[in-house]
Amino acid sequence: MSGEHVLICVAWPYANGPLHLGHVAGCYLPPDIQARFERARGNKVLMVSGSDEHGTPITVTAETLGISPQDVVDKYHEINTNALLKLGCSWEPNIDPRGIDYGGSLFNRTSDPEHYKIVSENFLSLLNAGLFERKVMQQYYEIRTDGGRFLPDRYVEGECPNCGYDEARGDQCDECGVTYEAHELNNPRSKMNPTANIEIRDTEHFFYRLDLFQKTLENHAEMRQNVWKSNVRAMTKQWLDMGLRPRAVTRDLDWGIPLPLDGTEWNGKCIYVWFEAVQGYYTCAKLWAERYANSSDWEKWWKVSQDGSKPRHLYFLGKDNIPFHTVIWPALIMGLNHAKNGLTHSDPPKLPGPGDLHLEDNVPAMEYLMLAGGQFSKSRRHAVWLPSFLERFDPDTLRYYLSINMPENHDTDFNWPDFVEKINSELIAAYGNFVHRVLTLGARLPINRRLDTFENLSYCKDEMDKLENIHASVTSSLERHRFKEALRSVMSAAQLGNQMLQAATPWKFINDLEGDGAEKSMAKLSFGWRLSRYLAILAQPFLPFSSQRLWDSIGEEGDVSLVDWNSAIDWSVDYKWNDTEPKPLFQRLDLDEIISQEKSLADEDGKINADPGHNVKGGKKKNKEVKKMPEGTTYLDFEKFMEVELKVGKITKVSNHENADKLYVVSIDDGTEKGRTICAGLKEYYSQEEMLGKSVVFVANLKPRKLRGVMSEGMMLAADDGDGSVKLVTLDGEISPGSQVR
Repeated sequence: MSGEHVLICVAWPYANGPLHLGHVAGCYLPPDIQARFERARGNKVLMVSGSDEHGTPITVTAETLGISPQDVVDKYHEINTNALLKLGCSWEPNIDPRGIDYGGSLFNRTSDPEHYKIVSENFLSLLNAGLFERKVMQQYYEIRTDGGRFLPDRYVEGECPNCGYDEARGDQCDECGVTYEAHELNNPRSKMNPTANIEIRDTEHFFYRLDLFQKTLENHAEMRQNVWKSNVRAMTKQWLDMGLRPRAVTRDLDWGIPLPLDGTEWNGKCIYVWFEAVQGYYTCAKLWAERYANSSDWEKWWKVSQDGSKPRHLYFLGKDNIPFHTVIWPALIMGLNHAKNGLTHSDPPKLPGPGDLHLEDNVPAMEYLMLAGGQFSKSRRHAVWLPSFLERFDPDTLRYYLSINMPENHDTDFNWPDFVEKINSELIAAYGNFVHRVLTLGARLPINRRLDTFENLSYCKDEMDKLENIHASVTSSLERHRFKEALRSVMSAAQLGNQMLQAATPWKFINDLEGDGAEKSMAKLSFGWRLSRYLAILAQPFLPFSSQRLWDSIGEEGDVSLVDWNSAIDWSVDYKWNDTEPKPLFQRLDLDEIISQEKSLADEDGKINADPGHNVKGGKKKNKEVKKMPEGTTYLDFEKFMEVELKVGKITKVSNHENADKLYVVSIDDGTEKGRTICAGLKEYYSQEEMLGKSVVFVANLKPRKLRGVMSEGMMLAADDGDGSVKLVTLDGEISPGSQVR
């Protein structure tokens, strides 16, 4: 569907350090892919986000570094904004190139004075509607010679009351995800001054009446059951099942938006960052309209129209933020609607109607991207930092890897060997190889016999049908926010192109264009131009830089991101050609070189304690029993593991390798007529006689390779205790050779 008003809301990153790849995979790449897709379909997209510049993460960093909070946020807002732009995230230009009616984007800051103003107005509106209650709460207080201070949530650490993790924050445990009040921690301590004495003291705050919205939120969640992913449904249900309670909207802290209230009792208190920052989606839209459009244009993306039609709201975030976007923020939106309509706490809340602010349509929250088996963490400095990554690599290589490895339904892992493998063997070998073959072969043709002169679509009907089906599949996947699935379909189109060229062998006819079979072969090569164009359009949301390079290389003009999505399957567009010498879209990566660089960066960072470095650094969790894995362990996600094909084979012959003293040449009955040969370094552990007749487990889809002149077609599995004992993995009982191991 085209012409829709689509609001894409992106979680606001704390401006207390550089973004890492966990942030990118979880929050910032998926919405950019979605926004590019929606624009290509002709929808009117407004994408909003910015730097979250208040709260204790900022002040903790400032105190640690001995600088002001303002210095911290100014530094990292600029660093992170530039990094996102360099990654290709479409925060600029602020106005859609097609015109203001098509929307645009704004990456703002919560320190914006206009944001202050709107949040303060909303606070007073909710207060006047009776949706707050004043309540005395207990909070830790750090006793110091200067009189001490109240400790907000992140200034307190201790043992999680749920899982026992020893570095749990005062409001939420990073280990198990549970939320609680700071006084519920076991063995609490001041984060900034662990040896200081702390005690519980009373302090008065305003609380938002979440409990008033329980039933309405349950109704809303019920309506979203067929849309939300399972993790969103589960976490929302958990919160609602526990029963909603009033939640504090103020805190004892100087850094933030001060309470818009008179009276000395409110000195030293500010608006709680959770209450303030989520409103950034709303304030950002209003400020975009005021600064770049007509001041009321934001309503097109936020309000239910009088005829009941609605904009479409999509929220992109990590799984730890789900309840804030399916429970708390909807409750605030309904509260703002409630107050605007002149209602009070005594009136039952309602779902939005005409003229009201709209609620979310979907929250395609991601799971975690892990690093070496551990969660990315800015605070624990366990990360691959985005600015540093982009200094060394093509941004599209990162966009490809994170998209094909996106943590949509379960945690996935980042590791360098897998990154290099996917770029070299998938992105380059399939996609890059196909388009380069088309361009280089086309460049070899005479000037008077360009590719268009060979076009004959009757030879390509099968390819066109398949590509149209792939186009529909990619479209469906992106509509459902299945980015990994969509990109795999795009790559299948590139593979189809490779198969088409391989079967047609056009290189055989370049110098014999009138030879027998040349007409069909060259028609396939000619269609390769159309397939290249198709790939540039469909890959654009994922790979904007290389898609533009490809677009230019095939002779097309303008910005590929502005090309209509369905134009990819318009097989009648006019041919273009670029006489510039074709260049590969990507450069191959060298794993050894990368590992060497990473070790160097890690060593360098080990000497720097004041500021997060640009390295791969594994921060260890304290006081927790964690199984130590061998150095260099690479964690596989389930899908990757399932690519390994394990089968049963029976050893029928064992002989000495003629050119290798430690190797046997083993013949295996694998259930096929020919069987297979495997070279195995087992001489010091088994005699030939001992191995004969054993039913063993082997890797059946390992790429064959020559070992000292003998082609080895797999690998037998064996266990090694590290003390000199090695045993083959054998079967308990009889089973047919070739049986699948599951």
